Parts: sequence; C-alpha cells; structure tokens
Amino acid sequence: MAKKNISADQLISVIISGIEDVKGQGISILDLREIENTVCDYFIICEGTSNTQVNAIVNSVQKKVSKELKDNPWHVEGVDNAEWVLIDYVNVVVHVFQKQTRQYYDIESLWGDAKTTVIETSY
Repeated sequence: MAKKNISADQLISVIISGIEDVKGQGISILDLREIENTVCDYFIICEGTSNTQVNAIVNSVQKKVSKELKDNPWHVEGVDNAEWVLIDYVNVVVHVFQKQTRQYYDIESLWGDAKTTVIETSY
C-alpha cells in the first residue's frame, strides 16, 4: 500500500504541536524554498533547557508525527549527547538545541535569507 502524501503544512503543524506539548522554547520556522541549493524546504528550530527536555521534545515530535501522520523520520542524529538533535523528515528538518548550543551555531543567521516565522507560545 502506497503511503499517502503528507503536505509540508500538515507535517509542520504536527511537529510544532509536539514541541509545544513538552514546552519547547524559542520555536522558529525557516522557509528555505526561495533559496537555491538547499537540502530541504523548511527548518524548524527550537530549544530545551536540559538534555532531558531536548530528548523529551524529540520523543514527543516523533510520537506525534508517527501517530497522527503515520510517518517516521528519514534520519535522526545527536540523541546521545542531546545538545543538538536533528530530526530529518526529508522536506522538513527539525533542529532541537540546548540554549547555549543554539546561540553558538546561530543557524538563523547562517540562513539569514530565509523567511522566518516565530511561533508565539503561551507558557
């Protein structure tokens, strides 16, 4: 049976919900579609306050996407040290950082030409 096509908007919505379920902070969406030679269409970037919270965010996103969209990441890396975990859903790549690691790598500046949407949270 062929897997149904999931729109990027659906995937992003479920990923954001998964991040918010465990109170991930500083959520941003970078739209890379207008930039040449990018590896994907969107980056979703957020941060956790500890290794435990970073892992909780990663687990929440994976469980929610699997349950609601029946999709699994193509690749996940960085789980062992939980300072920067990358969840690759091919067209959407999720970066879950600890605060100091996010500041150090400053992906938002590296991809400064991308259209950025900041997600407001109520917690």
